Amino acid sequence: MSDVDSSVLNPTYAEIVVVRHGETEWNADGRIQGHLDVELNDSGRQQASAVADRLSREGKISVVYSSDLKRALETAQIIATCCGGLEVIKEPDLRERHLGNLQGLVLREAAKLSPEAYWAFSNHKTDQEIPGGGESLDQLYERCTSSLERIGRKHKGERVVVVTHGGVVRSLYKRACPNGRSGGKVLNTSVNILHLSDRDEWTIKSWGDVSHLNQTGFLESGFGGDKTSG
Repeated sequence: MSDVDSSVLNPTYAEIVVVRHGETEWNADGRIQGHLDVELNDSGRQQASAVADRLSREGKISVVYSSDLKRALETAQIIATCCGGLEVIKEPDLRERHLGNLQGLVLREAAKLSPEAYWAFSNHKTDQEIPGGGESLDQLYERCTSSLERIGRKHKGERVVVVTHGGVVRSLYKRACPNGRSGGKVLNTSVNILHLSDRDEWTIKSWGDVSHLNQTGFLESGFGGDKTSG
């Protein structure tokens, strides 16, 4: 298929390429980020460059949306620059889950340092908020799926990129596959492609693709891409 053909989409749906941000030092250290604003590390920037190069060769992208947190925004800006100097639109509703009193703690120490927050985080109740202003899984789900639906309605017949966080990507998977198993670990700069139809149907085209990292040597721990969020 030619490049021209690959950029033409059915006008009844939006193709949304959801990308998790590149690695940060806190990811590498197993430290919980949530809404704390941590920058990419060198590995994360090289991951972002690798996914940007890939996306620049996979069909025309109209615009890039991003969480307003630095780790996502920097990833988005690298992608936007590589894909022809696209606009990056900040979308605060694409932020990671607020993790309350756990934010800034190393996960393996959290149960000891903040037991109430750790219990709230780990008890699997989707309506459980986390002490210290943290969101429940239900609140995160409503926030980020509503954001993606707004983007999808605005961009029917287009391909757009959304750069966000591990917890958000897991919520989006749940919206697309409500009765399915977990989408698995969401690695840094993984590519996850959704089709959002004009009938509010979500279809997964591909999920968890990190083939662009195979040759880079920067496929790191992916901490935060599972139930640890962040």
